[in-house]
Amino acid sequence: MRILRTAAELNDWRREVSGHPLHFVPTMGALHPGHLQLLHTARTVSSPAAPAPRLLLSIFVNPLQFGADEDFDRYPRDHDGDAALAASQGVDALFLPTAAVLFPHGEGDLTRVLPPAPLIGALCGLRRPGHFEGVATVVARLLALIRPDRLFLGEKDWQQLVILRRVAADLGLPVQIHSCRTVRRADGQAWSSRLVYLRGDEPRQAAALPRALAEMVELHRRGEGRRAALLEGLRLRLEGAGLAVDYVDLVGAHNLQPLERVEGIALLAVAVRCGATRLIDHAFLMNRSPIVAIDGPAGAGKSTVTRALARRLGLLYLDTGAMYRGVTWWVQRHGADPADGAAVEPLLEGLDLRLEGADGGEQRVWVNGHDVSEAIRGAEVTAAVSLVAAHPCVREALTRQQRQMGHRGGLVAEGRDVGTAVFPDAECKVYLTASVAERARRRALDLRQRGLPEPSLAELEQQIAERDQRDASRAVAPLRRAEDAEELVTDGMDVDAVIEALVTLFRRRVPEDAWPAGAPTG
Repeated sequence: MRILRTAAELNDWRREVSGHPLHFVPTMGALHPGHLQLLHTARTVSSPAAPAPRLLLSIFVNPLQFGADEDFDRYPRDHDGDAALAASQGVDALFLPTAAVLFPHGEGDLTRVLPPAPLIGALCGLRRPGHFEGVATVVARLLALIRPDRLFLGEKDWQQLVILRRVAADLGLPVQIHSCRTVRRADGQAWSSRLVYLRGDEPRQAAALPRALAEMVELHRRGEGRRAALLEGLRLRLEGAGLAVDYVDLVGAHNLQPLERVEGIALLAVAVRCGATRLIDHAFLMNRSPIVAIDGPAGAGKSTVTRALARRLGLLYLDTGAMYRGVTWWVQRHGADPADGAAVEPLLEGLDLRLEGADGGEQRVWVNGHDVSEAIRGAEVTAAVSLVAAHPCVREALTRQQRQMGHRGGLVAEGRDVGTAVFPDAECKVYLTASVAERARRRALDLRQRGLPEPSLAELEQQIAERDQRDASRAVAPLRRAEDAEELVTDGMDVDAVIEALVTLFRRRVPEDAWPAGAPTG
């Protein structure tokens, strides 16, 4: 492991590892298991087909984020011990800058980063003025010097994570921020460097903090979602344990603004003093499991990656396209004209359409007791499904059924209007697309591999462009990107790369602390 102390040494090392993705973990030292989990994740996360990443850890006790009466001078420092731990975790380089390296003109003559007032004016920001300005300024300076591909931050300091994500987005910083779950001790306490301050009976007393949060999570599971009840219950439990409450609050997880009751992903946040030590912690509250809505044009590969993403996240896969194909099969079974809405509508009465999981992550489709999983993929159904799907009666019936299936959440759905019409309140919305040329190339490859006739690329491009136009201009549920959806253009990406990108987008909206990877639904 290389030890780097100056900007020149950092630049020399960066040149040596050029060609490899650079992953960066910033810390103030006093490394603990939470930091080690960050380092493990940063070392093991990689992009498909990319060279192995190089891992850089920085240690800098940032004076800008400490107030006048705070613990800057006594903050735990153990560079030798930290260096040994870092080396044992496979860190490639340890950056140990001084204040002179990061602030060459001194602290008083420094360009500072001021995050948005609503974010720094909430929670800890109200009690520690200037704190998050100091954090954002130093992290921006480190990113400018290091120029990493990925920045790894813990969810334990959730407000800090939200602020740094916003700073990176607003300033257009070319870095991907990867968040990692909170690591806790056996007694439930979130690991913090300041835990070393606790003396005597204080560790036992501090353990009341995560217990009180867990009791509020259970209270919410039993149906209590009101701000007043949750905050009063939390405060009573903390004060009953002898902890001095700095604040308790219920806020939106991403905007940090107060909530009167739990909605979306809510953050129940708390700061207390145990003796002279200030501790923070949080819990996420959700009224249902998360929903991922993936829309996009035909041929963008939605079905393939949505199914794999659902397995990866421990969510159910809702194949809305299969549902429309099931209705089309039913229409054709009755000899009705797929283009005649008046003939189709009566066939929807009493329709029993079910999707069931099967071994290997596949999905079986049942229509009124018939397993039609294979039949709906045939050429006859494929040719007629767009006609059936265009009827308002069909859209209304299936949208209503899909919403019922999503009432408890815990699913990934794909289609043309999932994020706009079916699940407008989905936690994560993605518009998955590719250029017409790319989709034509993929279609030609698919036909070739299946031994089917292969039109010219020009013909395929024309067919795809015409279908895009039809889908975007139809009167019922036109294809369009939801205003709050992230666009993912998949040109040049293989399936694994697309799935990794989708996981990253999911984690921007749904923390690991709220929905651990592979969490069971229900």
